[in-house]
Order: sequence, then structure tokens, then C-alpha cells
Amino acid sequence: MKAYFLAATSLCLAGPALAQSGERGVPGPEERQVEESGADESRAQETGAAPTIVVIGEGLPDTPSVTAYASREISREQLVTAPSGRIEEALGAVAGFQQFRRSDSRSSNPSAQGVTLRALGGNATSRALVLLDGVPVADPFFGYIPFTALAPERLKSIRVTRGGGAGPFGAGALAGTIELESAGPEILPPLGASVAVNDRGGTEASALLAQELGAGFVTVGGRWDRGPGFFTTPEDQRVPASARAAYESWSLALRGVAPLSDTLELQAAGLVFDDQRTLRFEGADSSASGADASLRVVGRGPWALDALAYVHTRNFTNLVISSTRFTRVLDQRNTPTTGIGGKLELRPPVGGGNILRVGADYRRAEGELQEDAYSAFSGALTETRRAGGSTSDIGLFVENDWTSGPLVLTGGLRLDRTQIGDGFYIARNAARSLVTEELTPARSDWTLSWRAGATYELDEQLRLRAAAYRGLRLPTLNELLRPFVVFPVVTQANAALENERLVGFELGFDWSPVAGVELALTGFDNRVKDAIANVTLSPNLRQRQNLPSIDARGIEAGLRVESGGLRFDGTLAYTDAQVVGDGPTLALDGNRPSQTPRWAAAATLTYEPAADWLISTTLRHVGAQFESDVETDRLPPATTLGAYLQAPLAGGFALVLRGENLLDERIVTRNSGGDIDLGTPRTVWAGLRYGF
Repeated sequence: MKAYFLAATSLCLAGPALAQSGERGVPGPEERQVEESGADESRAQETGAAPTIVVIGEGLPDTPSVTAYASREISREQLVTAPSGRIEEALGAVAGFQQFRRSDSRSSNPSAQGVTLRALGGNATSRALVLLDGVPVADPFFGYIPFTALAPERLKSIRVTRGGGAGPFGAGALAGTIELESAGPEILPPLGASVAVNDRGGTEASALLAQELGAGFVTVGGRWDRGPGFFTTPEDQRVPASARAAYESWSLALRGVAPLSDTLELQAAGLVFDDQRTLRFEGADSSASGADASLRVVGRGPWALDALAYVHTRNFTNLVISSTRFTRVLDQRNTPTTGIGGKLELRPPVGGGNILRVGADYRRAEGELQEDAYSAFSGALTETRRAGGSTSDIGLFVENDWTSGPLVLTGGLRLDRTQIGDGFYIARNAARSLVTEELTPARSDWTLSWRAGATYELDEQLRLRAAAYRGLRLPTLNELLRPFVVFPVVTQANAALENERLVGFELGFDWSPVAGVELALTGFDNRVKDAIANVTLSPNLRQRQNLPSIDARGIEAGLRVESGGLRFDGTLAYTDAQVVGDGPTLALDGNRPSQTPRWAAAATLTYEPAADWLISTTLRHVGAQFESDVETDRLPPATTLGAYLQAPLAGGFALVLRGENLLDERIVTRNSGGDIDLGTPRTVWAGLRYGF
């Protein structure tokens, strides 16, 4: 680890040797700031004064390729006005965004927080690449997203791009990319804080600090959430051991940006978090914790560069309680995991209407599961198990955008060498005698991915776009090594899993018929070959297996309307997803993948009646889903209504009222043979906010 930090520091210090002044790219706020800096330098040369250095705190500016793919922005306003105050609900503004289960991060197991797009699910692992300021945030062992550590008030915006990716870290962008961008002093207050309580005794508190330091800046953000929760078990199924979904989580984020020269800046970030939850029964406790750090050097010269190095240390624990005897049957007491990675991206000044990106990235994850099994009858230890291994990916990528008048053509290639390291699974009985020992030899593979797209602006109102792509996802250590139990159903791991590969295409348009109205429509056809799913072997036994494929075809629509103080933002997704089964999985042929709805919709109406006042209502709909791959145990559709009110008070304070699921819709999140879990019931929040 010490060597890694020395390498990361060397990478950052090497940046100035690669950077020069100036930038060729797509005009945007970043370039405007650099141009202003250059103008300041010219004036300084004339007057003899020192030039003004402007730091931005972001990555390199977007290239024209972003217009070729189906993407949607989530504004800061949408982030900080989500009725639940959770970032996963804010992401739900993009229809088709989906976690494995309908529960949010207060009432689900952390390992179920994988995210996907376009109904390409099948298990709880993330098929979408989630980046925070360019850094992958998924848990290195499980692939889930630590939502409790990602406070929406710390962010500037989020961009969701659907479809396979081939750029930096593109091997994780099987279903798309979700890019979170942190806010800086240009948005954050010097000091901000908020506190809120709900009608069940839950509390949340957050604080923000943003301060310019010389030519750079530093931001600090902390958040603490806790609550007794609600009964996820329906009233008619509760037993004396049933427990509320209690939770307590906290996170602390620190970020600093400083100039290294007039065109080069260093960005450093750190994050620590801890999350404790109880689900269904007394003693069924889980935890997720971590500490992340990253260094990034961004150069905005003719040879623009983006160099990044990061490290994640994470842990997970989980206690499984028998649903018949209500005693401990499994203690997943320790899952230490380390993830490291980095990238180097260069943009040579090739000219001729071209923007060329070349680079390499690397990711490695290693971890170990340590668990103890107990008898449900006697409570005695029956077996101790350990499982571990590693995965890694090194990728080379090149992408070029060519602009000629109203036409933009983009294309990229990515070559990945994926490796699954020596894995092991060892089980010993209570007397420490060996019961099972499985050793999995290391294996590796080479995969070529690509994407290509085109946009054509017929006029200022209408833009046509088309894209095709081939993507890749490496199985997680969780899928390869870790069995799990949602009692009484056992899901086995599978060390022989192959990489998932996606092939897809899409057609769409963006239309703005009049000022203040934006309509986007996309039709897509995606196929995931060797899709990893939890395949049913018997009523209480499943195993992760590669399916021949999952095919998903559908339509995505988005509408934004703004008139004065009134704003509407709506999205709709229809996806016809089917399993293609063959051989041992022939019985699944034509089935819809588990936990994938056909219909999803979201709409938010916002009104600002006066300065600093804001009222919004949010409607969300998720269609019917099946719990399992064999299309049993239906989860009925659910439609929820949320609301947000902000009213100014004296001294920079504001009153905030929030309402979740105001119609008290019955949201079924799990159905195992009629054994049901429920999502968040009607919840009302009241609080104060200062500075933001």
C-alpha cells in the first residue's frame, strides 16, 4: 500500500511536465474560465502584475460525443429537494434507473444497492458505472453503491448516460454511466447546515463548509442520519421477533483543489463513512463502512491531461436470522476489501475539427469473506468459512470526435485485459477439521469493446442522434465467491462465471420546439451475453449463473418545460426485457429477468412563487416485477407521491417540509412465497436549513 501511495504521488508530481498552456475542445464553462485566465496573464505581462490563476475543481471539459448518447442531467435543485433527502430518489428522476430492490438505503441490505439502467438486471450487482469526480465509487467486493455516503447537498449535478461505455473505466459501464460532480465554493455557501426530524422520530443533520484558500479552495461536508425506522413486515405477518428497519449512518467528505501552474491543478479528496441497519428481525444487523482517497491532476493545455489515482478500503458485516426459529444462523462477521485504481487520459492537439482522447486505466479489487454458520436449533457453531480472491482490469482506450458544421461523428475503441486471481473457499467444522476446500486457478481474458455515434442538427430546435456500442463487465468477487442467505433461500456463488458482454444500438432525437420546452426520445435494443443472474435450482436454492443472454428493447422519453417560476421535469421508460435460455436454462427462455419492470415513470412539478420560496411535488411509478427468474411471486406496481416546501425565514434560515409516499402506497419490495417485505410508508419531515 505504501508503494501505491508513492506511485500516486509520483503521478501527480509528473503532471506539470506534461501540461502546457491553452486548450482545444468544446466550449464550456471550464474553457471560458481558462480563457479568462489567459487574458489575465496577457494583461499581467503588459502591466507587470502577477497573472490570476483560476482553478475549476472539475475534470476536462465534455467532448461532442456526449450529444450522441442518451443522457440526462439532474440539477442541484432536484438533488437537494428530493422528498426523502436521499440521492437514490434523486436518481429516480431518470426513469429506468433501478436498484435491485425498491427499498432505499435506510431499509435494504447494503449488498442489494447495485444500480442498473434499461432493465438489464438479474442480480444485485451494479451494471452501470458510477463516478464521483471521475472516481469509481462501487464497492470493490460487492459492486454496490454506498448511497448513504453520497450526500446530495455536496453535489453540483449528476449526468446519467444510458448505453455501453468505452472510455475511461468503461469496462464497468455495461448499462451506462452515472457521473456525480461535486459542488465547489461557486455553489456551496461558506457555511451551511440543515437539521430535520420525521414523524417516527428519525433525524438527519448535515453541515457544509466551503472556503477559498489562496488560488484554490477546500470543501468539507458531514452528514448524520438515524431513525427507529418502520416495520418492513406486514402487520399480519409480524411475530414477537419482528423489528423495525432501524438505521444509523454518518459520512465525512473532504475535498481540496490547488493550482500547480496557470494551467494545471491538483484535486485531492477523502471520504469516510459508516452505515448500520437492522432488517426484519431483532438481531438481523448489517453494516457497511469505508475510507476512500483520491488524487487527480487536470491539465488544460494543448496537451490536456487527466491523471487520477485512488484507493478504497471497505468492510461489510451481516447477521442472518432464521425466519422460523428467529435465532442466528449465519454471521458474516468480516469482509475486508481493498480496491485501487487510476487512469491517465491525454488529448493531443490534432486539429482539423477533431478532439482525440487516448489513455489507459487500471482497477484491482481483493477481498475476503469470513463467516460462521450456527445451528438454528441449538445455536451452536457448526461451520467456519473463508473465501477470497482478486479481480483486475487494465484497459487501453482511444476515442475521437469530429465536428463539421451541424454533423458530429464519434468513435472509440477499448481493449481490456481482465483477470480473476487465485480464489479459494475453505470450510471447517466446529472442531476446526476441514470440511470443504475449493481452489480456483487464476484466469484472464482479452476483450475489445467499441462505441460509435453521430448527431446532426437539422436546425436550432432539432437534433438527431444514433449510436451503437459493445460493452463489458467483469464479475464481482461477491458473485464469484460469496454465497448468501435470505432465509430460507440460499444463493450459491459460482467461481466459473464468465464476463458479461453487451451489444446494442439506439436512435433518438432532442427537440426544443419553443423556448423553455425540451423533448427527448430514444429507442434502443440491447443484448447482454452471458448475463449473470440468480438462477433457481429448487424452491430454496439458487446459484449465480451465466445466461445465454438478456435482451432488452424499449423507448425512453424525457420532457422539460419551464415558464416563469414554474418547471416540469418528466421521464418515461418502457422496456421489454426477456431472458434467452438454452440448455440448463431453457426453462427460463422468454421470461422477464427478476426485479425488472416494464414501465417506469417519474415527474416533478416545481413552483417558485417568490424569492427563496420553492414548492415541488414528485410522482414516481414502477411497474410490476417478479421476485425470481421463474416468474413467481409477483411484486405489484407502485405509485408514490412526494412533496417539498421551502419557505424563507429571517437571518438566512429557511423552513423545510418534506413528505414521502404521501398517499401511503403499499410498496412490496420482496415476495418469497408470500413472505413479504414493504418499502417506506407515509413519512413527514420538518426541519431548518441555513445557507443553501
